[in-house]
Amino acid sequence: MTLKEQKSKVLKLIEEFNDNSLSLTDDPDISAKINDVINQIQNELARIKKIPANVQKEVKKYQKLKLKDISSDIFQLNIVRGVENTIIGDTIVFENDGIADIYYYKYPVQITHETKDEYEFELSNDCLEIMPYGVAADLLKSDISANYGRVYSERYEQMLQRLDPRYHTGSIFIEGDVNEFL
Repeated sequence: MTLKEQKSKVLKLIEEFNDNSLSLTDDPDISAKINDVINQIQNELARIKKIPANVQKEVKKYQKLKLKDISSDIFQLNIVRGVENTIIGDTIVFENDGIADIYYYKYPVQITHETKDEYEFELSNDCLEIMPYGVAADLLKSDISANYGRVYSERYEQMLQRLDPRYHTGSIFIEGDVNEFL
């Protein structure tokens, strides 16, 4: 899904959509803050349903590698394979020379006012379907006359509770006679 498609969903949801406007809305306040709010909500969703990433690094024995040096967008370390290692806080210490496969979770590319409408989200589809409610809630939270912000916020929170943070479920393969294990 593109940024423009996400904006369109949000603006249609809050009944502020205008297809003839360059910013898709006639409301200057909404137009000024929609990218910032979308960025905040995408970061929140990425901390719940994490965006997987990986990198290979050539490492030396006893080398210490800080997480921030793996990638500037790293959010959380998942697993390190290929070279025996010890993780101490935010540092990986390698026990041998070799190629380390580092699997981690990352923050999405940040959305700013300069971000093009063609930007493609890195979030999963289930997150992208929840996002309009979070964005709508934040855009309308200061509109106390109709309480729409609260309505969208409650719906967003309900949907977050149902969001499955996994990308897949694990599986086990047993080779041989099952009776051996009974």
